[in-house]
Amino acid sequence: MTAPDLPESPDQKSVASRLLKPLPLAVLTLVVVFGAAELRAPILSVAPLAHVIEHDLGIGSAVVGLLTSIPVLCFALCSPLAIWVIRRGGADFAFTLSMTGIVVGTIVRSLGGLPLLMIGTAIIGAFVTIGNIVVPTLIAREYRGRRAHTMTGVFTSSMTFGTFAATIATAPAAGVFGWQAALAVWLVFGAVALAVWLPLRGVRDALGPRGSAGAQDAGHRVPMVRRKTTWLMAAAFAGQSFSFYAATAWLPSIVSDLGYNDSVAGVIAAIFQVCGIIGSFTTPLVVTRMSVRFVLILGGAFWLTVPIGFLLLPHAWIVWCVLGGLAQGAGLTVVFVLINGFGGTEHVLAERSGIVQGTGYAVAAAGPLLLGALHQASGAWALPEVVLIVALLVFIVSGLVASRLLARGVEVETV
Repeated sequence: MTAPDLPESPDQKSVASRLLKPLPLAVLTLVVVFGAAELRAPILSVAPLAHVIEHDLGIGSAVVGLLTSIPVLCFALCSPLAIWVIRRGGADFAFTLSMTGIVVGTIVRSLGGLPLLMIGTAIIGAFVTIGNIVVPTLIAREYRGRRAHTMTGVFTSSMTFGTFAATIATAPAAGVFGWQAALAVWLVFGAVALAVWLPLRGVRDALGPRGSAGAQDAGHRVPMVRRKTTWLMAAAFAGQSFSFYAATAWLPSIVSDLGYNDSVAGVIAAIFQVCGIIGSFTTPLVVTRMSVRFVLILGGAFWLTVPIGFLLLPHAWIVWCVLGGLAQGAGLTVVFVLINGFGGTEHVLAERSGIVQGTGYAVAAAGPLLLGALHQASGAWALPEVVLIVALLVFIVSGLVASRLLARGVEVETV
């Protein structure tokens, strides 16, 4: 059965007709793959080196923790800036700016001590925020129908691959070249993306801002911030992202408290990331053959096995981690499918995506902190797991309502 709830927007067709030249999709796919990997690898490369950085710089674990929390906070705080850049400069210019900024930030972070480490991390977070929003916008603009859904899966699975690559390769690289060089090496994905992107798009279009938002958005009189669907997707993204970051942070500790040794933490990370890649990549196929709602129900059920499974049958943790890994990849992908499914110009898509992601990441940043505080206060993991259940129900219910409105072609209802 073919999903009836993902129509192609007339606005998307009009956007394509305004492009100076179409982009070869096979080559553009390389840009999406390497660009998406660059949106996560530099950020997640810090975690494997936490103890090395602490020892070398003489700082505490709380300060090192900022190196991973600062980018997530930037995702929330810098989303309005990202929307403004895309509206004033266009998606092509914004993508070039994003990759260039991440590369520069990665270099700055590796040049010296703690001040440059923090400054470089903030630069990376700000420009990753632009990339988080502009890459899905480019996908919606350049691809059609099933290809758009497939490329959304490629985008999210490539982000997960960037996480996986940084997690397994950074520590060995630091052992050979030192931790500064190991952090710097993750500019490679962005450099490759730019090397392909600039000749593909053309230097003039890639580097030249095109600020024409007003004329293109004339038919969209209801701002994104006043649309019910925007906030439904924001709630879904918040529930998904809160659950992902909280589970990623605390599942190793939960399993450790069951009596397993520390090496299990690495197993959990690998399972979660590899299964996330599989979930991201297969979701578009399921969406195309079934529906967005089917993925939300199935993926939501898989996600719920994590907190419920650890509550009722914790020693089957490997089953819950596999199902949760598949679900977290599927959940991220399906939210982006929803964001692009309502269509619009690249500026409308960017505004919608920016609000959804900004809200979602603001909530997600509190996930690890809240679960940690609840565990410390209660002395057990039951209460944190109940909070995860609530967050996942928000994701499932909000996503299902948004997908129902998408199937009916309704978006302009105001809040």
